[in-house]
Amino acid sequence: MVPQLYIGIMSGTSLDGIDLVLTDFTTKPSLLGSCLIPFPASLQRELRSLAEPGNNEVERIGPAEHQLAECYAAGVKQLLKQVNYLPEQISAIGCHGQTIRHRPNQLQPFTMQLGNMHLLAALTGIRVIADFRRKDMAYGGQGAPLVPAFHQAVFAKAGKNRAVVNIGGIANISLLQADGTITGYDTGPGNCLMDDWVSLHRQLPYDKDGAFSAEGELLPELLQQLLADDYFQLSAPKSTGREYFHLGWLRQKLTGLEAPADVQRTLSRFTALSIANELQLPNLSEVFICGGGVHHPVLMADLQQLLTPAKVQSSSSAGVDPDWVEAMAFAWLAQAFDKQLPGNVPAVTGARKACVLGVSYSP
Repeated sequence: MVPQLYIGIMSGTSLDGIDLVLTDFTTKPSLLGSCLIPFPASLQRELRSLAEPGNNEVERIGPAEHQLAECYAAGVKQLLKQVNYLPEQISAIGCHGQTIRHRPNQLQPFTMQLGNMHLLAALTGIRVIADFRRKDMAYGGQGAPLVPAFHQAVFAKAGKNRAVVNIGGIANISLLQADGTITGYDTGPGNCLMDDWVSLHRQLPYDKDGAFSAEGELLPELLQQLLADDYFQLSAPKSTGREYFHLGWLRQKLTGLEAPADVQRTLSRFTALSIANELQLPNLSEVFICGGGVHHPVLMADLQQLLTPAKVQSSSSAGVDPDWVEAMAFAWLAQAFDKQLPGNVPAVTGARKACVLGVSYSP
């Protein structure tokens, strides 16, 4: 049997770095290796800036895409060296790209993920599958989230109602029901507001071990204001991004008199509630958490409190490392493209039909 080896690359809205995995799909998905490549500080700042409306964006996008492809390629080379594989042994790279805009609800909906995929293929010598979202949007879908199909393949169990929650910059859920049906959508902010707030007040990239949140007290009035946003009243399918939930959005809700630690504690509860409110399902038995949020003890404790009696646990309990689930999902989408299998779930995205997602870029 010829090995089916795919690299998955994911750089999400948290902008904490580039996740890369090597996954073997010869039988069941098997993680062979992984690595995290930090963004150069200047590129991280530029990508964060491009995620919000600004000046001279077209002129700035070109260099950002070039540098991003170089970072992706450096990560691929590091990963292959780490696992002792050669480029010619890899079937393809599945690359999500870096989202800077996601506007699925406009009259002319669009989404934009940066990354010069031709350059990535040229630098690595490996075929690249990318541009996964726009085919779904062409058929009326939200273009996101795209991980539920992978979640179903890995986490679903007949006869059990399960949920998978990915808490990256934005949080998304996959509801895997006992009868085999699946739904899912973006619930709202995951770590993005917490990361931005701790960066502003503690000059830290994220709230390590939930320490900043643990210092604060809940602000009930602020919490209610945050939850009153129109996004949480929308019916699924729905998706969002950092271009909507950012510091400017948060500042509009503040008086300026709040203690920074109290705001951080409230943001943690806000993320937990915006997720838990969407998981109030009868007979929900297990909730698997993946993404950076799994390492935030305050957030995890809030989720367990809000979702009891369901058991809230890391995806590692199902044999999938929580830090690499999304990158594995895009490796899975690349092999689905090669097999000409649908990569979207219309019940999740709202697309008119199931589609093969992606575009192939040859080296």
